[in-house]
Amino acid sequence: MKRILIMLLTGITCIGHAQYSSDLSIPQIMQGEDFVGYLPERIEWSVDGQSIYFSWNPDRDTLRSEYQVDIKSKEISKRTVGERKNQVEFGDYNKARTKMVYSKSGDLFLYDVKTKKSTPITNTLDSEYGAEFSGDEQHIIYTSDNNLYSWNIASGSTVQLTNFKEGSERKDRSKPDYDQWLEDDQLEYIQVLAKRNRESELRKEDREALNPDRPLEIYIGDKSVYNIQITPDMKFVTYTLRSRANAKRTEVPEYVTQSGHTEHSTSRSKVGSPQDTYEMGVYDIKGDSAYIIDTKQIDGIYDKPAFLKEYAGEEFDPKYEKPREVVFNGPFFSEDSKALVDIRSLDSKDRWLMLLDLQSGDLKTLDRQHDDAWIGGPGISSWKFYPGNLGWLNASTIWYQSEETGYSHLYSQDVTSLKKKALTAGDFEIRDAKLSNDKSTFYIQSNRVSPHVNHFYQLPARGGKMTQITTREGNNEVTLSPDEKWLAVRYSYSNKPWELYLMPNKAGAEMTQLTSSTTEAFDSYDWKDPEIVNFKADDGESVTARLYKPENPNGAAVVFVHGAGYLQNVHKWWSSYFREYMFHNFLTDMGYTVLDIDYRGSDGYGRDWRTGIYRFMGGKDLSDQVDGAEYLVAEHGIDPDRLGIYGGSYGGFITLMAMFTAPDVFQSGAALRSVTDWAHYNHGYTQNILNTPVEDSIAYRRSSPIYHAEGLEGRLVMLHGMVDSNVQFQDVVRLSQRLIELGKKDWDLAVFPLESHGFVEASSWADEYRRIYELFEETLK
Repeated sequence: MKRILIMLLTGITCIGHAQYSSDLSIPQIMQGEDFVGYLPERIEWSVDGQSIYFSWNPDRDTLRSEYQVDIKSKEISKRTVGERKNQVEFGDYNKARTKMVYSKSGDLFLYDVKTKKSTPITNTLDSEYGAEFSGDEQHIIYTSDNNLYSWNIASGSTVQLTNFKEGSERKDRSKPDYDQWLEDDQLEYIQVLAKRNRESELRKEDREALNPDRPLEIYIGDKSVYNIQITPDMKFVTYTLRSRANAKRTEVPEYVTQSGHTEHSTSRSKVGSPQDTYEMGVYDIKGDSAYIIDTKQIDGIYDKPAFLKEYAGEEFDPKYEKPREVVFNGPFFSEDSKALVDIRSLDSKDRWLMLLDLQSGDLKTLDRQHDDAWIGGPGISSWKFYPGNLGWLNASTIWYQSEETGYSHLYSQDVTSLKKKALTAGDFEIRDAKLSNDKSTFYIQSNRVSPHVNHFYQLPARGGKMTQITTREGNNEVTLSPDEKWLAVRYSYSNKPWELYLMPNKAGAEMTQLTSSTTEAFDSYDWKDPEIVNFKADDGESVTARLYKPENPNGAAVVFVHGAGYLQNVHKWWSSYFREYMFHNFLTDMGYTVLDIDYRGSDGYGRDWRTGIYRFMGGKDLSDQVDGAEYLVAEHGIDPDRLGIYGGSYGGFITLMAMFTAPDVFQSGAALRSVTDWAHYNHGYTQNILNTPVEDSIAYRRSSPIYHAEGLEGRLVMLHGMVDSNVQFQDVVRLSQRLIELGKKDWDLAVFPLESHGFVEASSWADEYRRIYELFEETLK
């Protein structure tokens, strides 16, 4: 232990006749931004397109601040409180883009593009939001207190368009037959009573005749209403109703608190718990009526997921008796008030793009996307409540993204003939797509050149040639100016952190660097550009990885497993795992070879790679790590008895599965903030991949480390934040009890009382990675 401590402080160690040293130290690199520099983030343009706003901290103040750069002079200045307070926010433009309505601090403003002046529309204690122009541009439509309103631009008058009310409608109760007979008899034979009753009815009729026209009262019971929209022609209103399941939520205890008392915060529910349900309603303003869309008409709505056949066998009935639950995204309206809806099944197996007839409630299928695993991919989203990239090209044509070919690509479709056209194609992904202001061009982010770089492109809206605009190898994150003439580019390379650049929106244009953010200490080190390599998996697939090779190998290697599952870390830009990247540089200085794999389930390689872990996390994603270890032994001379593995979150989960189910491959492992039992994780992520524990117990048992803990043979260190509201501390506590009961000895647990899932404090990071490095020094050398 003394030898390791001396090494950590001096960066020098000896093995045999080789001496290893590094100009880096673990406490230094774990300072994070204080060591690297505070890189520009949250890039946005000013509404007038003359400045770029961004978050920065070049002076290393206590907090980040907002800065602005003038695109003409290139001068950078810190924004004052007054400038931020009076900032015009982006909102909804009229067709000519001469006016814009926006919401700020709960009030509405009308902005004149030419004069650059804002006129307040509201100044209330209530919150007004979601402002947009009506189709005829004579009104501003907005939402307040869960109702829709219209403000007449010319007259300044405001009209309430909807009247959603909690509870149920009160109706006159019918009297029992005997009481009704008595009342009728009284009115027939007692003239004064009859006269007074008639007078009362006439007064009521008179009062009702004098009442102003009001919107229909729509009673929503105990449901909540949101996503209230009106058609451009202002004839129909659509809305979404949510019925809360009130599932039991988990609690996260906090032991180190300002109050000195143990406190508890409420967190998420667990996968498979009762889920909220959703409906979409339509209010016919002229007809003064409302209805709920009938989902029974949706094609395939009764279909059962294919995995259920494994449990039912030959008696499998492929249809449910009741329609599956869905959520509606949209509608998205054409200029002539056609309604496109994106409908997702809550079991994640289907996405329907449908045309909604607002008068009748009929749904017409435009495109059904089905996946026996789960719907997802770039521009599509596995998050059921986000519709992905889609819209109208014109009054008869929609556009959207689909994984129909196995990769996410752009399509257009005629809503009448249903003729579909692929606008892009190939073994690459459209990472993001946006339609230009005039709807003539798509602006695209894509990995067309290589899965490991990201460029900005232009594509004619009708299809044709994709024109590459950015040229620098790496990642070019583009934010378009309001007039679409300029690009604010956040660019980075593998060993060069993010900086802000400016360039014209033209192919071959020069990119001008605006910020310099890295510290002298960071710049003084010669950071490695990892080699991107490929190796064969046991099923014949080609797996991509980043390889860090030391100048003087010590014969040991470490495999790093990135988190999130669906994330890409093998690329040529500055990693979100930048502390790990720096740690890998340190490891190679000390003689270790490091392999960082984009295993099955990672982002950037198409649908089959994305869903390669369906119903078995810890299957192909783990075998890819094992095959990577074998590649290191066969191709890089690594001693098969000196292999370690580590990772956090999903990477921690894979580390546990490796130590429990492949104990002959890895001698040691460090598992950070690890999922140990998927039945205890959240619903939104887990249900996509493993379905639910009740319906698919096979998937959960083979995918959860806690069921395989008896296989532990090597040395294991687990590290976890005690206030982790994502992968909760309960996970590692339950696994610890399992290891105790199994009599396992070579494992340790380090806890961090004030850290959640993503560590914040440099002291916690340094302690965590000191323990990881000590583990590898003790077990692999």
